[in-house]
Amino acid sequence: MDDEILYEVKDGVGTITLNRPQARNALTFAMYDRIAAICGDTEAHGAPKVLVLTGAGEKAFAAGTDISQFRSFTKPEDALGYEGRIEEIITTIESCKLPTIAAISGAVTGGGAAIACACDLRIATQTARFGFPIARTLGNCLSISNIARMANLLGPARVKDIVFTARLLDAEEGHRVGLYNELVADHPALLARVAELAKMIAGHAPLTMRATKEALRRLAVANAQAEDEDLVLMCYMSADFREGMEAFLAKRAPNWQGR
Repeated sequence: MDDEILYEVKDGVGTITLNRPQARNALTFAMYDRIAAICGDTEAHGAPKVLVLTGAGEKAFAAGTDISQFRSFTKPEDALGYEGRIEEIITTIESCKLPTIAAISGAVTGGGAAIACACDLRIATQTARFGFPIARTLGNCLSISNIARMANLLGPARVKDIVFTARLLDAEEGHRVGLYNELVADHPALLARVAELAKMIAGHAPLTMRATKEALRRLAVANAQAEDEDLVLMCYMSADFREGMEAFLAKRAPNWQGR
Protein backbone atom coordinates (compact mmCIF):
# COMPACT_ATOMS: atom_id res chain seq x y z
CA MET A 1 0.00 0.00 0.00
CA ASP A 2 1.12 3.55 -0.73
CA ASP A 3 1.14 4.61 2.92
CA GLU A 4 3.62 1.88 3.93
CA ILE A 5 6.45 4.15 2.81
CA LEU A 6 6.14 7.82 3.71
CA TYR A 7 8.37 10.34 1.97
CA GLU A 8 8.82 14.06 2.32
CA VAL A 9 11.45 16.65 1.42
CA LYS A 10 11.99 19.63 3.69
CA ASP A 11 14.86 22.10 3.68
CA GLY A 12 16.95 19.89 1.42
CA VAL A 13 16.48 16.74 3.49
CA GLY A 14 14.47 13.82 2.13
CA THR A 15 13.01 11.51 4.78
CA ILE A 16 11.93 7.95 3.97
CA THR A 17 9.81 6.44 6.75
CA LEU A 18 9.03 2.73 6.87
CA ASN A 19 5.45 2.92 8.02
CA ARG A 20 4.23 -0.46 9.30
CA PRO A 21 4.62 0.05 13.06
CA GLN A 22 2.00 -2.63 13.78
CA ALA A 23 4.40 -5.14 12.14
CA ARG A 24 7.59 -3.59 13.54
CA ASN A 25 8.04 -2.04 10.09
CA ALA A 26 8.65 -5.44 8.46
CA LEU A 27 9.33 -4.87 4.77
CA THR A 28 7.07 -5.99 1.95
CA PHE A 29 8.48 -6.27 -1.56
CA ALA A 30 6.57 -3.13 -2.52
CA MET A 31 8.29 -1.24 0.31
CA TYR A 32 11.72 -2.38 -0.83
CA ASP A 33 10.90 -1.26 -4.38
CA ARG A 34 9.71 2.17 -3.23
CA ILE A 35 12.88 2.80 -1.22
CA ALA A 36 14.99 1.82 -4.23
CA ALA A 37 12.98 4.08 -6.53
CA ILE A 38 13.66 7.08 -4.31
CA CYS A 39 17.35 6.31 -3.72
CA GLY A 40 17.92 5.52 -7.40
CA ASP A 41 16.46 8.78 -8.72
CA THR A 42 16.51 11.51 -6.11
CA GLU A 43 16.12 14.23 -8.75
CA ALA A 44 12.68 12.89 -9.55
CA HIS A 45 11.81 12.79 -5.85
CA GLY A 46 12.20 16.39 -4.78
CA ALA A 47 15.96 16.71 -5.37
CA PRO A 48 17.05 16.56 -1.72
CA LYS A 49 20.68 16.97 -0.70
CA VAL A 50 20.60 14.31 2.03
CA LEU A 51 18.39 11.26 2.62
CA VAL A 52 17.28 10.03 6.04
CA LEU A 53 15.84 6.51 6.41
CA THR A 54 13.88 5.69 9.55
CA GLY A 55 11.06 3.57 10.92
CA ALA A 56 7.69 4.74 12.20
CA GLY A 57 7.39 4.68 15.98
CA GLU A 58 10.03 3.81 18.53
CA LYS A 59 9.94 -0.02 18.59
CA ALA A 60 11.69 -0.77 15.29
CA PHE A 61 13.69 0.67 12.44
CA ALA A 62 12.70 -2.45 10.51
CA ALA A 63 12.32 -6.05 11.60
CA GLY A 64 13.35 -7.62 8.31
CA THR A 65 11.32 -8.91 5.39
CA ASP A 66 7.68 -9.83 5.99
CA ILE A 67 8.07 -13.60 6.49
CA SER A 68 4.64 -14.50 5.13
CA GLN A 69 5.90 -13.63 1.65
CA PHE A 70 8.26 -16.64 1.72
CA ARG A 71 5.41 -19.15 1.73
CA SER A 72 5.19 -18.90 -2.05
CA PHE A 73 8.82 -20.06 -2.48
CA THR A 74 8.74 -23.54 -4.07
CA LYS A 75 11.53 -23.64 -6.66
CA PRO A 76 15.16 -22.49 -7.00
CA GLU A 77 14.18 -19.51 -9.12
CA ASP A 78 12.11 -18.15 -6.23
CA ALA A 79 15.07 -18.12 -3.85
CA LEU A 80 17.61 -16.82 -6.37
CA GLY A 81 15.15 -14.25 -7.66
CA TYR A 82 14.47 -12.99 -4.14
CA GLU A 83 18.14 -12.67 -3.20
CA GLY A 84 18.90 -11.04 -6.56
CA ARG A 85 16.06 -8.58 -6.17
CA ILE A 86 16.99 -7.64 -2.62
CA GLU A 87 20.65 -7.29 -3.54
CA GLU A 88 19.75 -4.94 -6.37
CA ILE A 89 17.72 -2.82 -3.94
CA ILE A 90 20.40 -2.75 -1.23
CA THR A 91 23.01 -1.86 -3.87
CA THR A 92 20.78 0.99 -5.06
CA ILE A 93 20.61 2.34 -1.50
CA GLU A 94 24.36 1.92 -1.07
CA SER A 95 25.07 3.59 -4.43
CA CYS A 96 22.73 6.55 -3.87
CA LYS A 97 24.53 9.73 -4.97
CA LEU A 98 23.48 11.50 -1.79
CA PRO A 99 24.68 11.02 1.78
CA THR A 100 22.30 8.67 3.59
CA ILE A 101 21.60 8.54 7.33
CA ALA A 102 19.83 5.68 9.08
CA ALA A 103 17.94 6.95 12.13
CA ILE A 104 17.51 3.84 14.28
CA SER A 105 15.27 3.15 17.24
CA GLY A 106 14.46 -0.34 18.48
CA ALA A 107 14.83 -3.47 16.35
CA VAL A 108 17.07 -3.31 13.29
CA THR A 109 17.15 -6.88 12.05
CA GLY A 110 17.25 -8.94 8.85
CA GLY A 111 16.47 -6.82 5.80
CA GLY A 112 16.25 -3.77 8.03
CA ALA A 113 19.79 -4.39 9.24
CA ALA A 114 20.95 -4.81 5.63
CA ILE A 115 19.42 -1.43 4.75
CA ALA A 116 21.07 0.20 7.76
CA CYS A 117 24.46 -1.25 6.79
CA ALA A 118 24.04 0.17 3.28
CA CYS A 119 23.56 3.71 4.63
CA ASP A 120 26.51 6.02 5.10
CA LEU A 121 25.88 6.97 8.72
CA ARG A 122 23.89 5.29 11.49
CA ILE A 123 22.57 7.18 14.50
CA ALA A 124 20.79 5.08 17.12
CA THR A 125 18.93 5.31 20.39
CA GLN A 126 19.75 3.29 23.49
CA THR A 127 16.93 0.90 22.52
CA ALA A 128 18.59 -0.18 19.25
CA ARG A 129 19.00 -3.96 18.80
CA PHE A 130 20.90 -5.11 15.69
CA GLY A 131 21.27 -8.56 14.22
CA PHE A 132 20.42 -11.37 11.82
CA PRO A 133 18.80 -14.06 14.03
CA ILE A 134 18.17 -16.40 11.09
CA ALA A 135 20.12 -19.32 12.63
CA ARG A 136 17.36 -19.70 15.25
CA THR A 137 14.38 -18.52 13.20
CA LEU A 138 14.23 -19.21 9.45
CA GLY A 139 17.36 -21.18 8.63
CA ASN A 140 18.08 -19.19 5.47
CA CYS A 141 21.33 -17.34 4.74
CA LEU A 142 22.75 -13.92 3.93
CA SER A 143 24.04 -13.15 0.47
CA ILE A 144 27.78 -12.79 0.03
CA SER A 145 27.28 -9.10 -0.70
CA ASN A 146 25.51 -8.52 2.61
CA ILE A 147 28.15 -10.52 4.46
CA ALA A 148 30.81 -8.38 2.78
CA ARG A 149 29.04 -5.19 3.90
CA MET A 150 28.91 -6.40 7.48
CA ALA A 151 32.49 -7.64 7.39
CA ASN A 152 33.66 -4.25 6.10
CA LEU A 153 31.90 -2.58 9.01
CA LEU A 154 32.53 -5.05 11.82
CA GLY A 155 35.14 -7.59 10.72
CA PRO A 156 34.72 -11.31 9.83
CA ALA A 157 34.99 -12.63 13.39
CA ARG A 158 32.18 -10.43 14.64
CA VAL A 159 29.97 -11.36 11.66
CA LYS A 160 30.37 -15.03 12.62
CA ASP A 161 29.60 -14.20 16.23
CA ILE A 162 26.40 -12.32 15.31
CA VAL A 163 25.13 -14.98 12.89
CA PHE A 164 26.21 -18.10 14.80
CA THR A 165 24.82 -16.95 18.16
CA ALA A 166 21.74 -15.33 16.56
CA ARG A 167 21.98 -12.67 19.24
CA LEU A 168 21.11 -9.02 18.89
CA LEU A 169 23.77 -6.42 19.64
CA ASP A 170 22.59 -3.85 22.15
CA ALA A 171 23.17 -0.17 21.49
CA GLU A 172 26.32 0.19 23.57
CA GLU A 173 28.03 -2.80 21.94
CA GLY A 174 26.95 -1.62 18.48
CA HIS A 175 28.52 1.76 19.14
CA ARG A 176 31.67 0.24 20.61
CA VAL A 177 32.32 -1.98 17.57
CA GLY A 178 31.73 0.83 15.07
CA LEU A 179 28.26 -0.05 13.82
CA TYR A 180 26.75 3.23 15.03
CA ASN A 181 28.39 6.59 14.51
CA GLU A 182 26.53 8.06 17.48
CA LEU A 183 24.15 7.02 20.25
CA VAL A 184 21.45 9.25 21.68
CA ALA A 185 19.24 8.82 24.71
CA ASP A 186 15.78 8.39 23.21
CA HIS A 187 13.53 8.88 20.19
CA PRO A 188 13.03 12.67 20.54
CA ALA A 189 16.81 13.06 20.86
CA LEU A 190 17.25 10.88 17.75
CA LEU A 191 14.95 13.06 15.65
CA ALA A 192 16.68 16.22 16.85
CA ARG A 193 20.22 14.95 16.29
CA VAL A 194 19.51 13.49 12.85
CA ALA A 195 17.82 16.73 11.77
CA GLU A 196 20.85 18.69 12.96
CA LEU A 197 23.32 16.35 11.25
CA ALA A 198 21.35 16.22 7.99
CA LYS A 199 21.14 20.03 7.86
CA MET A 200 24.90 20.32 8.36
CA ILE A 201 25.73 17.73 5.70
CA ALA A 202 23.27 19.31 3.26
CA GLY A 203 25.41 22.45 3.38
CA HIS A 204 28.64 20.70 2.42
CA ALA A 205 30.18 20.15 -1.01
CA PRO A 206 28.07 17.44 -2.72
CA LEU A 207 30.77 16.32 -5.15
CA THR A 208 33.27 15.76 -2.33
CA MET A 209 30.82 13.51 -0.55
CA ARG A 210 29.78 11.73 -3.75
CA ALA A 211 33.40 11.03 -4.69
CA THR A 212 34.16 9.71 -1.21
CA LYS A 213 31.14 7.39 -1.26
CA GLU A 214 31.94 6.04 -4.70
CA ALA A 215 35.64 5.53 -3.91
CA LEU A 216 34.78 3.49 -0.82
CA ARG A 217 32.16 1.53 -2.74
CA ARG A 218 34.67 0.63 -5.45
CA LEU A 219 37.20 -0.49 -2.85
CA ALA A 220 34.59 -2.80 -1.31
CA VAL A 221 33.29 -4.32 -4.56
CA ALA A 222 35.99 -6.99 -4.86
CA ASN A 223 34.89 -8.57 -1.57
CA ALA A 224 31.35 -9.08 -2.79
CA GLN A 225 31.88 -10.71 -6.19
CA ALA A 226 32.23 -14.36 -5.21
CA GLU A 227 29.51 -16.80 -6.31
CA ASP A 228 26.87 -17.73 -3.75
CA GLU A 229 24.02 -19.36 -5.70
CA ASP A 230 24.83 -22.81 -4.31
CA LEU A 231 24.72 -21.47 -0.75
CA VAL A 232 21.43 -19.66 -1.31
CA LEU A 233 19.81 -22.78 -2.79
CA MET A 234 21.19 -25.03 -0.07
CA CYS A 235 19.32 -22.95 2.52
CA TYR A 236 16.19 -21.71 0.78
CA MET A 237 15.31 -25.03 -0.86
CA SER A 238 15.83 -27.04 2.35
CA ALA A 239 13.26 -28.70 4.56
CA ASP A 240 14.80 -26.70 7.39
CA PHE A 241 13.87 -23.39 5.76
CA ARG A 242 10.28 -24.51 5.30
CA GLU A 243 10.21 -25.71 8.91
CA GLY A 244 11.78 -22.49 10.18
CA MET A 245 9.31 -20.30 8.30
CA GLU A 246 6.26 -22.25 9.48
CA ALA A 247 7.58 -22.38 13.05
CA PHE A 248 8.21 -18.63 13.03
CA LEU A 249 4.71 -17.86 11.79
CA ALA A 250 3.21 -20.30 14.30
CA LYS A 251 5.36 -18.83 17.10
CA ARG A 252 6.90 -22.17 18.06
CA ALA A 253 10.46 -23.49 18.19
CA PRO A 254 11.72 -25.03 14.91
CA ASN A 255 12.88 -28.63 14.72
CA TRP A 256 16.11 -28.46 12.70
CA GLN A 257 17.21 -31.52 10.69
CA GLY A 258 20.18 -30.12 8.74
CA ARG A 259 18.62 -30.95 5.38
